[in-house]
Amino acid sequence: MSIEVDGNAIAMDANGYLSKIEDWTEKVAEALAADEGIELTEKHWDLINYLRDEYINNGGNQPNNRTINKTMQDKWPDVNVDSKFLYTLFPGNPSKQAGRIGGLPESRRKGGY
Repeated sequence: MSIEVDGNAIAMDANGYLSKIEDWTEKVAEALAADEGIELTEKHWDLINYLRDEYINNGGNQPNNRTINKTMQDKWPDVNVDSKFLYTLFPGNPSKQAGRIGGLPESRRKGGY
Protein backbone atom coordinates (compact mmCIF):
# COMPACT_ATOMS: atom_id res chain seq x y z
CA MET A 1 0.00 0.00 0.00
CA SER A 2 1.30 3.47 -0.82
CA ILE A 3 0.32 7.04 -1.58
CA GLU A 4 1.81 9.07 -4.40
CA VAL A 5 3.04 12.58 -3.62
CA ASP A 6 4.95 14.68 -6.16
CA GLY A 7 5.66 11.58 -8.25
CA ASN A 8 7.05 9.60 -5.30
CA ALA A 9 5.40 6.51 -3.87
CA ILE A 10 5.30 6.76 -0.07
CA ALA A 11 5.01 3.31 1.54
CA MET A 12 2.22 2.70 4.03
CA ASP A 13 1.15 -0.27 6.13
CA ALA A 14 -2.18 -2.07 5.74
CA ASN A 15 -3.86 0.37 8.19
CA GLY A 16 -2.80 3.49 6.28
CA TYR A 17 0.11 4.57 8.49
CA LEU A 18 3.42 5.57 6.93
CA SER A 19 6.01 2.80 6.96
CA LYS A 20 8.75 5.32 7.80
CA ILE A 21 8.20 8.51 9.80
CA GLU A 22 11.06 10.08 7.81
CA ASP A 23 8.87 10.02 4.67
CA TRP A 24 6.45 12.56 6.18
CA THR A 25 6.19 16.08 4.78
CA GLU A 26 3.40 18.63 4.87
CA LYS A 27 2.54 17.63 1.30
CA VAL A 28 2.24 14.01 2.41
CA ALA A 29 -0.05 15.13 5.24
CA GLU A 30 -2.20 17.08 2.80
CA ALA A 31 -2.48 14.04 0.52
CA LEU A 32 -3.37 11.73 3.42
CA ALA A 33 -5.96 14.22 4.70
CA ALA A 34 -7.46 14.64 1.23
CA ASP A 35 -7.85 10.86 0.96
CA GLU A 36 -9.88 11.03 4.17
CA GLY A 37 -11.97 14.00 3.02
CA ILE A 38 -10.29 16.50 5.35
CA GLU A 39 -9.13 19.96 4.31
CA LEU A 40 -6.41 20.97 6.75
CA THR A 41 -6.90 24.27 8.58
CA GLU A 42 -4.68 26.01 11.12
CA LYS A 43 -6.35 24.08 13.95
CA HIS A 44 -5.70 20.77 12.17
CA TRP A 45 -2.03 21.73 11.81
CA ASP A 46 -1.83 22.78 15.47
CA LEU A 47 -3.01 19.34 16.55
CA ILE A 48 -0.86 17.45 14.04
CA ASN A 49 2.24 19.42 15.05
CA TYR A 50 1.50 18.88 18.74
CA LEU A 51 1.24 15.10 18.24
CA ARG A 52 4.42 15.02 16.16
CA ASP A 53 6.30 17.05 18.75
CA GLU A 54 5.16 14.76 21.56
CA TYR A 55 6.16 11.64 19.64
CA ILE A 56 9.48 12.88 18.28
CA ASN A 57 10.68 14.93 21.27
CA ASN A 58 9.05 13.11 24.19
CA GLY A 59 10.14 9.50 23.87
CA GLY A 60 7.42 8.28 21.54
CA ASN A 61 4.56 9.70 23.64
CA GLN A 62 1.20 9.43 21.92
CA PRO A 63 -1.32 11.48 23.97
CA ASN A 64 -4.86 10.24 24.38
CA ASN A 65 -7.90 12.38 23.57
CA ARG A 66 -8.28 13.66 27.15
CA THR A 67 -4.70 14.99 27.13
CA ILE A 68 -5.22 16.46 23.67
CA ASN A 69 -8.37 18.25 24.91
CA LYS A 70 -6.47 19.89 27.77
CA THR A 71 -3.48 20.88 25.65
CA MET A 72 -5.53 22.31 22.80
CA GLN A 73 -7.76 24.22 25.25
CA ASP A 74 -4.61 26.00 26.44
CA LYS A 75 -3.58 26.68 22.83
CA TRP A 76 -7.06 27.80 21.72
CA PRO A 77 -8.53 29.73 24.68
CA ASP A 78 -11.26 31.21 22.44
CA VAL A 79 -12.69 27.74 21.68
CA ASN A 80 -14.52 25.34 23.97
CA VAL A 81 -12.30 22.35 23.28
CA ASP A 82 -13.96 19.07 24.09
CA SER A 83 -14.06 15.68 22.41
CA LYS A 84 -17.00 16.75 20.24
CA PHE A 85 -15.02 19.71 18.90
CA LEU A 86 -11.94 17.58 18.19
CA TYR A 87 -14.10 15.03 16.36
CA THR A 88 -15.31 17.83 14.07
CA LEU A 89 -11.66 18.26 13.05
CA PHE A 90 -10.78 14.56 12.87
CA PRO A 91 -13.98 12.47 12.72
CA GLY A 92 -12.02 9.20 12.60
CA ASN A 93 -10.74 9.71 16.21
CA PRO A 94 -8.56 12.76 16.85
CA SER A 95 -5.55 11.01 18.37
CA LYS A 96 -5.44 8.23 15.78
CA GLN A 97 -6.48 10.07 12.61
CA ALA A 98 -4.37 13.15 13.32
CA GLY A 99 -1.44 10.89 14.17
CA ARG A 100 -1.85 8.97 10.92
CA ILE A 101 -2.00 12.20 8.89
CA GLY A 102 0.99 13.43 10.91
CA GLY A 103 3.05 10.44 9.77
CA LEU A 104 3.23 8.81 13.19
CA PRO A 105 3.08 5.06 13.78
CA GLU A 106 -0.19 3.47 14.83
CA SER A 107 -0.89 4.02 18.51
CA ARG A 108 -0.53 0.93 20.66
CA ARG A 109 -2.29 2.57 23.62
CA LYS A 110 -4.94 0.43 25.28
CA GLY A 111 -8.25 1.74 26.55
CA GLY A 112 -8.87 5.18 27.94
CA TYR A 113 -10.09 8.06 25.91
